[in-house]
Amino acid sequence: MGLIIKAMGILVALEFMFIMYLETFATTSQQTGKTFHMTKNDLTNSNVQLLLKNQGIYNGLIGMAILYAVFVSKNMSELLLGIMMYIILVALYGTISSKNISIFFKQASLAVILLVLLLLSWSRL
Repeated sequence: MGLIIKAMGILVALEFMFIMYLETFATTSQQTGKTFHMTKNDLTNSNVQLLLKNQGIYNGLIGMAILYAVFVSKNMSELLLGIMMYIILVALYGTISSKNISIFFKQASLAVILLVLLLLSWSRL
């Protein structure tokens, strides 16, 4: 079970690193516009770019925290549990505030799976 949890953690981290890439480095790309349902005009707005880049740094830090939990921490499960709950809550907030349920599935699906795996692994102890 530990190997599966590590693999899922890495997948969630990669997802958040990809989001960081879109928001911070590929701010005006077609993929960024498609992912966030924004027009090219929206993406070239300097205020929007600043907000995206700032949000991208936060997403990158979430990815880095997950990688730290998986590869460095002696309390991997505990850290992953907290981070996954945070991701799920943020995805719920995004879904409710935007009235767009797809946000939850895009942002939290892997986190929910990992959270369930973590809880199942704890129940076996």
